Amino acid sequence: MRSDLAKSYGQDRLPRYTSYPTAPHFSSSVRETDYRTWLNSLRVQQRASIYLHVPFCRSLCWHCGCHTSVTKRNEPIAIYAAGLRTEAYLVGETIGQRLSISHIHFGGGTPTVMTPETFADLVGTLRYSFLVRPDAEIAVEIDPRTLTEPMAEALGYCGVNRVSLGIQSFDPAVQRAINRLQSFEQTATSVERLRRAGIGRVNFDLIYGLPLQTAASCLDTVAKCVQLRPDRFSVFGYAHIPSFKKHQRKIDEASLPNSVERYLQSETIAEALIDAGYVRIGLDHFALPDDALALASQQGTLRRNFQGYTDDSADALVGLGASAIGRMPQGFVQNASATKDYLARITDERFATVKGYSLTEEDRFRAEIIERLMCDMAVDLADISRRHGRDPTLAIVDRSRIGSLIADGVVTMDDDRLYVSSDAQFLVRSVASAFDAHLARSEATHSRAV
Repeated sequence: MRSDLAKSYGQDRLPRYTSYPTAPHFSSSVRETDYRTWLNSLRVQQRASIYLHVPFCRSLCWHCGCHTSVTKRNEPIAIYAAGLRTEAYLVGETIGQRLSISHIHFGGGTPTVMTPETFADLVGTLRYSFLVRPDAEIAVEIDPRTLTEPMAEALGYCGVNRVSLGIQSFDPAVQRAINRLQSFEQTATSVERLRRAGIGRVNFDLIYGLPLQTAASCLDTVAKCVQLRPDRFSVFGYAHIPSFKKHQRKIDEASLPNSVERYLQSETIAEALIDAGYVRIGLDHFALPDDALALASQQGTLRRNFQGYTDDSADALVGLGASAIGRMPQGFVQNASATKDYLARITDERFATVKGYSLTEEDRFRAEIIERLMCDMAVDLADISRRHGRDPTLAIVDRSRIGSLIADGVVTMDDDRLYVSSDAQFLVRSVASAFDAHLARSEATHSRAV
């Protein structure tokens, strides 16, 4: 383990690089008219994905960094789902043809707060407005505490074939500190219901760096999780940004682990998962060797999007819902974040686009470098520069950072090939930041590097 590196670089605040440029650089210069033009330019032979954001939960977890709100009633959720259906119709009509869809992801919030009937209606609209491929991956994020048997059956009926269950930690002290009480038995029951409904691909989401969390409690959580043998794990570091997420102020900052402790927690989880037969993928994912994500990593086709690592190679991403981000070949678009603002625009049969980013050739060049680094832990600067018509000597923006990383053994360079050392891959975001031409101008508050 390299605790020395965690201590040196761990306090840096850096983007997660799920896109480039990152979302803080989106602006109102991209609006609804741009989105209509970009949609209209899509062709039926281009493959696309869909992300739907459902910003509702039954209770608020204090560590949450997602755009969501709490409701105990079904009516607001049904009204919102009607807005999603309308937006899907609008996208389909604007394109003028049924776009081929390879991946659908329901995120949140908690998408399964919808009633089974509401969810089925929404999936039916997607299949009407788009050509959902027979082999498409349809994934849903789930809170095991609220999943009912009828909802699990509805997911299977609607063709859902991958689910992601939020676990975070099974340590009761940690759960109380983040206001998320969830037993192992609840989780096991949900997994059993989902598999009985025919959903064979199961992901677990873990978090390290939570209040009162220790390496020992992380190890205990992993030991419980592997009993259920999920196909994948995502293991994210908790981002404590109370200035941005006010409810995080309920967390006692004195109870949060420091960067070295966070590093030990993440590496403890990683070693336990590898010992259990999982393959480490990129920065923070793990999968069984025959999982599609592991195969993509092995074949060099791993990609990075707003959900993390993916094997999705679609040309475009259609974002539906409040705060949802879409990616067109020309750039990014993002919907209004407030649910009422989103619904007001959609009800008026307008797109809810309020900001975005139009990509330049320089952005595309740097985006590929950063994506390959994040996915492969290595990058051939000469090859990418040649394909983009760029000078490889100008690829590095922050040479002092690269110099420090080389001196500390984080990276090595062989001509124009850069490699992240195997024992320092947890710092890949620090490496990627040296190629980020926007970072120095950013005023956004990012999560810790470790």
